[in-house]
Amino acid sequence: MKSNTKKIGLITTTSLVIGNMIGAGIFLLPASLASYGSISLLGWVFTATGAIILAKIFSNFSKIIVNKSGGPYTYSKAGFGDFIGFIVAWGYWISVWVSNAAIAIAIIGALSVFFPVLNEQPILAVSVGLGMIWFFTWINSKGVKESGKVQVITTVLKLLPLALVILAGIFFFKIDNFPEFNLTGESNFETFPVVAALTLYAFLGIESATIPAENVKNPEKIVPRATMLGTLITTFFYIVGTVVLFGILPVDILKDSPAPFAEAGKIIGGEYTGYFVAAGAAISGIGALNGWILIVGQLPMATARDNMFPRIFKKENKSGAPIIGLLIGSVLSSLIMIMNFTEGLVEQFTFIVNLTVLTCLVPYLFVSASYIIVLVEKKKYPNSFLKTFVLGSLGFAYALWAIYGSGSDTVFYGFLLLLLGIPFYVLMHWNKQKEK
Repeated sequence: MKSNTKKIGLITTTSLVIGNMIGAGIFLLPASLASYGSISLLGWVFTATGAIILAKIFSNFSKIIVNKSGGPYTYSKAGFGDFIGFIVAWGYWISVWVSNAAIAIAIIGALSVFFPVLNEQPILAVSVGLGMIWFFTWINSKGVKESGKVQVITTVLKLLPLALVILAGIFFFKIDNFPEFNLTGESNFETFPVVAALTLYAFLGIESATIPAENVKNPEKIVPRATMLGTLITTFFYIVGTVVLFGILPVDILKDSPAPFAEAGKIIGGEYTGYFVAAGAAISGIGALNGWILIVGQLPMATARDNMFPRIFKKENKSGAPIIGLLIGSVLSSLIMIMNFTEGLVEQFTFIVNLTVLTCLVPYLFVSASYIIVLVEKKKYPNSFLKTFVLGSLGFAYALWAIYGSGSDTVFYGFLLLLLGIPFYVLMHWNKQKEK
């Protein structure tokens, strides 16, 4: 048991949720949505509603399974047993270290605004990206407390430019700039699922507070609060930020802008304000990378403690950090990143990233179903059985829709990736039975 002085509190845990959800992507996403019209705001609302439902499920689950790390793995295993728990952990773990490489690349893109040479020299760019990965691996090796301090600072710094654009942007808002409802030429029925799917990936990470639960003070209180608070704050910045940008920048400028928030910053306060907002995009990615590197060590450690991952992942250093898990995860992220900057393999990288989309969504599906199963078995309903069943069913339905909306290719290859974990499960299960 870790001493309470080494554990993180509400502010840090909430920062982990916000920091992992808000990456560099939000600084670009409004530009992608603008070409569809203001119907994209309905996509935000729909996706946010689904995310809040899932956040509530994770929040309630953290009150039932207390002081146990692992989040999606632990909750899925509680309802469905070892096999589903392993498959969830396997896919989620892969998705995290692949995504960390993608986040590092996004940081380089944000930094290239200030250092154009990063666009011209791939070797320098990949060196900076690798430096980021290993710097935050070192930070996380010093323990959750140290990583949490970085997370709080980067979360504040990433929210400041967004808040500036939202608050000051109100005075530059012009209703004439606001895009028409549907600009695609397709029916609303056909367009809505597309914009909802685009916003979906901005909410991945709602489960972040549940994964290092053993490192949180009073986890039965703080984890559920941080999960809901982090999701609601993130939702506010996503939706209100998009609305304000729609009113500041004309559609023809917004949809082609590589940095719409920075563009709005220039209109509000000149070139230096634009640079300030652009810096926020880089810091946003940096905070997300720090938070997800924490996850890449914590999740396999929780799984290894149940003898469902190799025991080497259980190894902690004197700071209580899962050092081997951190090193393995960062080595794999580094390899993926190097592959991306190797000529002829860029398409392969994009393909692998697409494979991991499903492995982020499947845990939501099983956790929602497991929520109902566990509460029925324990006969412990937060309010009533009906409300418990409805909440779990809505979460399951939303996760199922999200999987469907991710596209047939993603679903097919994603399941293929999950199936590759079965031989490892058989090996780990055999070892577990042998030890008994």
